[in-house]
Amino acid sequence: MTRRLSGIVPPLVTPLKGRDELDHDGLQRLVEHVLGGGVHGLFILGTTGEAPSLSYRLRREFISRVCELVRGRVPVLVGITDTSFVESVTLAQHAAEAGAKAVVLSTPYYFPAGQTELLSYVRNIVAELPLPLVLYNMPSLTKVWFELETLEQLATIEQIIGIKDSSGDLAYFERLMNLRQLRPDWSIMIGPEALLPQAMELGSDGGVTGGANVFPKLFVECYQAAATGNRPRVAELSTTINALQRIYDVGKYASRHIKATKCALSLLGICDDFMAEPFHRFHPPERNRVREILDTIDV
Repeated sequence: MTRRLSGIVPPLVTPLKGRDELDHDGLQRLVEHVLGGGVHGLFILGTTGEAPSLSYRLRREFISRVCELVRGRVPVLVGITDTSFVESVTLAQHAAEAGAKAVVLSTPYYFPAGQTELLSYVRNIVAELPLPLVLYNMPSLTKVWFELETLEQLATIEQIIGIKDSSGDLAYFERLMNLRQLRPDWSIMIGPEALLPQAMELGSDGGVTGGANVFPKLFVECYQAAATGNRPRVAELSTTINALQRIYDVGKYASRHIKATKCALSLLGICDDFMAEPFHRFHPPERNRVREILDTIDV
């Protein structure tokens, strides 16, 4: 990355047609849909992209195809979080060969690491990576936070260029801003989309917002309004963003956010809503509820 990452960077869904099969036509439509909405980058193989449920073969295919479709129009960031150190490095190497601009790493999941172990892990993996690294704080799913003291030590590593925070804790996010004293060049991005305006007030560089898969222009305009201090416009757009949040209340469990996003994209005719196992796409009653919510949103 030659400049600080900023703006709206959708965590792209992974369009699927089967257990280990990409929806290629849907992926092409999705990429053009979000780029047409003015987004500033793409983040693939994150939580919204169902990365932990995908085979390594499909992840590599997805990376290559997205980079081909984007053709350098915006930076592509690739999630490499895994339970295996070696597999993370291997995926990063493939991302570099495909033309990605950076990789994104959360804390390894399943076995929770202590902060001392986490610090050593990140230092060791950075030495093996061919691309700049963005850290990803996702404690609800990985069970481990990037604590502030750990980040202060990691900020001394030049190859680490920022952090995405999906904790939903604005007090923590505000403390992240203090890292700018150590690294003025760091990109500090918010994950939960409804918090984008508040995060921008605190000095965020933008958002990695799942709803931008569905309505990219809505989030781009909200970011631009916040960046230029147009508070009335931010308030207006926030009302629409908050209305969109109701699709995430449909269904159960953590997977409902991904199901709702894929369902909305399917209803818009963009890509298939097949889910990686063990999850199922929404059944007709839930699908109809998502449709009803989308019908009320004016974008």
